[in-house]
Amino acid sequence: MSPELLDDPLEQQRSTRVAVDAQGQRWAETALHITGMHCAACAGTVEAALAAQPGVQGIQVSAAAQRALLRWNPQATRLSALLAQLQKAGYGAVPDNARDAHALRRSEARQALWRLFVAAFCAMQVMMLATPAYVAAPGELAPDLRALLNWGSWLLTLPVLLFSAQPFWAGAWAALRQRRMAMDVPVALGLAVSFVASSGAAFQPDGPLGSEVYFDSLAMFVSFLLAARWWETRARHGALQALEQATLAQPEAAWRVAADGSVQPVSALRLAVGDVLRVPVGQAFAADALLLSGPTQAREALLTGEAAPVPKAVGDEVVAGSLNLGAPVQVRVLRVGGDTRLAAIVALMREAATQRPALVRWADRWAGPFLWAVLGLAGLAAAVWSVLDPARAVWVAVAVLIVTCPCALSLAVPSALLAASGALARRGVLLKRLDALQRLAEVDTVVFDKTGTLTDDTQAQARLVPLVHDTQDEQALRLHAATLAAWSAHPMARAVAALAPGAHLAWQQVREQAGAGLQGRDAAGCEWKLGSAAFVGGQGQAAAASSEGTSVWLARAGRVQARFDISEPLRDGAVQAVQALRAAGLRVVLMSGDQAARARAVGAQLGLGAHEVVAPATPQRKLQWLASAQAAGHVVAMVGDGLNDAPVLARADVSLAMGQGALQARAQADAVLLASRPLDVVQARALALRLLRVVRQNLAWAAAYNASCVPLALAGLLPPWAAGLGMAASAALVVANALRLAR
Repeated sequence: MSPELLDDPLEQQRSTRVAVDAQGQRWAETALHITGMHCAACAGTVEAALAAQPGVQGIQVSAAAQRALLRWNPQATRLSALLAQLQKAGYGAVPDNARDAHALRRSEARQALWRLFVAAFCAMQVMMLATPAYVAAPGELAPDLRALLNWGSWLLTLPVLLFSAQPFWAGAWAALRQRRMAMDVPVALGLAVSFVASSGAAFQPDGPLGSEVYFDSLAMFVSFLLAARWWETRARHGALQALEQATLAQPEAAWRVAADGSVQPVSALRLAVGDVLRVPVGQAFAADALLLSGPTQAREALLTGEAAPVPKAVGDEVVAGSLNLGAPVQVRVLRVGGDTRLAAIVALMREAATQRPALVRWADRWAGPFLWAVLGLAGLAAAVWSVLDPARAVWVAVAVLIVTCPCALSLAVPSALLAASGALARRGVLLKRLDALQRLAEVDTVVFDKTGTLTDDTQAQARLVPLVHDTQDEQALRLHAATLAAWSAHPMARAVAALAPGAHLAWQQVREQAGAGLQGRDAAGCEWKLGSAAFVGGQGQAAAASSEGTSVWLARAGRVQARFDISEPLRDGAVQAVQALRAAGLRVVLMSGDQAARARAVGAQLGLGAHEVVAPATPQRKLQWLASAQAAGHVVAMVGDGLNDAPVLARADVSLAMGQGALQARAQADAVLLASRPLDVVQARALALRLLRVVRQNLAWAAAYNASCVPLALAGLLPPWAAGLGMAASAALVVANALRLAR
């Protein structure tokens, strides 16, 4: 992308959002896609290259995801200047939007394949020239013929070093310029030493470096390592498809309907709230919008993980990125750009992809010291063998440098996390914090909120039970309750609001108390309250109310006027989810703000005993219960959806929020269940347990590989080509094992 486009504020909207810190300073947060990173140390090099630049407040890099989240001041620097600085450090970078990132990945894969082809082709030719020296009997190969074959091998090795091995030279040079250690440093050092020593042996057989050449080992080593990196790159690109598909879901253009009825194409970046759009069949909605004509069907698979089309009628809301399947429709734009639901999902996925969980930070801390230990070990081996057998000293040192390269250690954890998060994203479970997977595998208690979490609030129905007996008053009560309830996103409030859809009354001083209800003043200044019996002052009537359903109370001027009995069925899979968690040995607890009798009735449907139901539970009581459980040594997962669940979601060891729940709940949660399926909790925990097993397997393999191969290299029993094959195979095995999580 040209510098002009990089610095265009309109184009930056695709990958940049504006954040305001505690001091009121406005900062730009840009998601970047970076190529050229192959180990944990590379992430540190990228951070060092940008952290010292003027206007940069911070940068968060994930080598496994090849992504970075850059926080910078647009008044102090330009994005194009920062990306140019990264290119000087040896890394390619573009804003992380689907178009540019896909093009950069395609270019990276093509270059990697060409470098591999050149290295493999030359390695075969070098091996052909080296074969006579291996099969000939002593004295059978004439010195001039041996010299000719060595010179030919030297010539064929040049393309391998100058073209195929260029990423290793660039990575090592960038790390040394930043005074940091990276995986490419020992690789480049091993290549340089082996080439110089082999060249000396080829052109001066009687010199101090002896007469043995290892051009074939050098070429094969580069081929093996490039093959492993190419395969790793392909695997990483496949794992990142979930985010790319989400960003590609939103079209770049839309058909806007003008006031005179004419239709003209316009960039999706130029849409504004209130615009009317025409959306043909097969096209995605460019913004969150209200359906003006219909009916139609929308496929929201990328947003919820649910492949079945969702029916949409006039007045329903459609979300950006969903596909129109039923009929050509017109919509009115409600939210655009970063305010859309799709943009929020993409932003959360980008943030999660650039995080460094505790497991990754542990591997990062060891990567640098491990590389320094590799250099020290290689130097020690060269010193010892220079005494024992000077002719083999160089090759033993090269083998040690190559075989101990920490590819497997660096990839063991991040590759597994990346594969697991991608699998959950395709399922409709969006991780906000990657550490949540580790904590989810450790939980022994799962707490579910009832309303909107285990019960299906979209199917909830409210029935008016007037406590005044006048028809005119009943209609007025229904109108006041429905219009006041429309101010809340709580599931029970939505059920009451459905009693008078489209109705409108002027309300003033409307306030919502989490877990309690709403209050406001009508046009005449009279105060109304809608919510729990305790909130509106109807405890006496509540005691006499039926326990067959949830009740919402309405009071006017301090006097209870009506009760709304709300029936809410259980969500599909709720019973199965609770049973599966209990079968896995977990304690399951139901929390509800309803009266105890109603909550226990729902608990009985789920197979829970009275001791496993906490009701009536205010936000304070939920927090107290959670704190006491944690103090007793329990690791608690909380699943909720409402505004009143936000404090307990923030306090829980790991928290999951329903995708249809309140914004505050989703903001506090570690993961969001986009399709609001209770069974997704079971799937997520099962995958978390598999993740820990795979991480342990990867780390055990990396440790076993080094423990077995390093002594062989030190003993001079492992030639450089075998060391290169072992290192490449080790890295490939770790990535392949991690990719099992993506299935």
